[in-house]
Amino acid sequence: YRIMEDSLGRNLSEVFSELTPLPVAAASLGQVYKGTLRSTGECVAVKVQRPGVAKMIRRDVYLLRQISKVFNDVAVKRMGVDAVTLLDEFAENLLEELDYRQEARNIQDFQRNFLNDPLVKIPEVYPELSGDRVLVMEWIDGVRCTDLQQLQDIGVPVQEFIRVGVQSGMRQLLEFGLFHGDPHPGNVFALRDGRIAYVDFGSVAEISQTNKEAILDAVVEAMDQNFVQMAKYMSKLGFIAEGSDVRPIANAIEAMWEDAVGRDMQDFNFRTVTTQFSQLAYRYPIRVPERFALVIRTLLTQEGICLSLDPDFKLLAVAYPYVAQRLLRDPLYCDRLRQVLLKPVPEVRKPVFDFR
Repeated sequence: YRIMEDSLGRNLSEVFSELTPLPVAAASLGQVYKGTLRSTGECVAVKVQRPGVAKMIRRDVYLLRQISKVFNDVAVKRMGVDAVTLLDEFAENLLEELDYRQEARNIQDFQRNFLNDPLVKIPEVYPELSGDRVLVMEWIDGVRCTDLQQLQDIGVPVQEFIRVGVQSGMRQLLEFGLFHGDPHPGNVFALRDGRIAYVDFGSVAEISQTNKEAILDAVVEAMDQNFVQMAKYMSKLGFIAEGSDVRPIANAIEAMWEDAVGRDMQDFNFRTVTTQFSQLAYRYPIRVPERFALVIRTLLTQEGICLSLDPDFKLLAVAYPYVAQRLLRDPLYCDRLRQVLLKPVPEVRKPVFDFR
């Protein structure tokens, strides 16, 4: 309570008519109390940073940074980047999570992005009541996204909820370039009206327009089975050390892709691909930049949630309609669609996308 009062600059009873005496939820960096605003009667979540956690994390990052210098030469040889840079990428996102004012801004950005989306709920935030270590936002009264029984009890169609979740995730990555970096089941809820609701916006990352286009280009090249060109786009994104010969890497990616995807793209399993790709990092100068590590974690978490609701879930099968829509409607992407639709197909194989 002392941290709350220090942040608000007044007695808690002046702001809240009710406030739980103990946290209703907790995480590594903070804990959440449930309260009622005295001025409006609105139910709110009050997120409070654990005492001393910021100082502890900054100390540990400093110590790790000193230690990582010892491994710089090895890291450059193995991955084409020094160990200090790798640590700095990780630390940047972690330190941003300590700033609750930044999280409030993240929430406002998400509100603007999903303003006209009737299927996504982003909680209201109260910047005037928030500070570096305290965040006050709307209380979300929903059902945990992986609780299949409760979803059915409140009448939420499971397959439609899965579709809404996948589409909202694709919009974050391909449309907004701003995505929730930690969408685990405790941060994603289903509302009674079928909407999906997100909470905890401390871990948020951005992808530039250039990187969004490079990601799509890499996917298009994979669909074209042009793995050399795909590897070149991966190098552009920072996955492959600059100056590396991409041909042996492309051959390894092709073998991995064929093993993971098989004969039907709809059988694509993201976890299988990422597991096999991580093994390539031990043989080639490959690394996963921090921003894309969050993308991968986000997609893996989303796939896991959907599989818990539907064991037969196929990520590409559900995501494809939205991705195709983006390719058709967005002038920036329509050339990529033409490349997929008009790709040359050998005579011995029946054309699938060749409409010429």
